[in-house]
Amino acid sequence: MEIQTEISNPVPEIWQLRLYVAGQTPKSIKAFANLKKICDEHLNSQYHIEVIDLLENPQLAKGDKIVAIPTLVRKLPPPIKQIIGDLSNTEKVLVGLDLRRATT
Repeated sequence: MEIQTEISNPVPEIWQLRLYVAGQTPKSIKAFANLKKICDEHLNSQYHIEVIDLLENPQLAKGDKIVAIPTLVRKLPPPIKQIIGDLSNTEKVLVGLDLRRATT
């Protein structure tokens, strides 16, 4: 008796990222540009970036416990992760997002 099993490719997961900033400062702009570049190179268009300006919506900082800006919050896939700074250290961002293992 031969049993056939069908292996289906799972639907690619959409990464949901929130970038908290305070206005259009050079650091905020740099953080967004760095994030966009990392996502384009490593997430194959399977991501959504939501930019939250805390100057316009300061109450939104409470939900994700934002203590510094810019801060990147990975909402999906779980677990939730936070990375603070302008995201210029690509290696640290990849490790922080669990896209790469830390090297020792």
